Amino acid sequence: MPREFDEKRDSIRVSIDCPIRFRDPDASREETGKVRNLSGRGMMFIAERAPELESRLEVRIDTAIETGVPMHARARVVRVAKQRRGEGYEVGAIVEEMLDD
Repeated sequence: MPREFDEKRDSIRVSIDCPIRFRDPDASREETGKVRNLSGRGMMFIAERAPELESRLEVRIDTAIETGVPMHARARVVRVAKQRRGEGYEVGAIVEEMLDD
């Protein structure tokens, strides 16, 4: 079925405003941020610090606020950009594996 909009991605992005906790699996320090959109393949979130491009993160998203189901996954960072307005960084990540709690 053709899409009626200009979206070129395989999965439709959904705007969402949920807390995220993330960390490098080799590090003990956990960081927090805000998820701005989510799709079947990935996410964009705002973080205080810029994770390294191509780094792998363990992420926990409290989507229970929006969907009733929390998300725990491994993701790979594919885009990092300083926010145009405000502090922090926009981080784009692809979900590589869903994890059980």
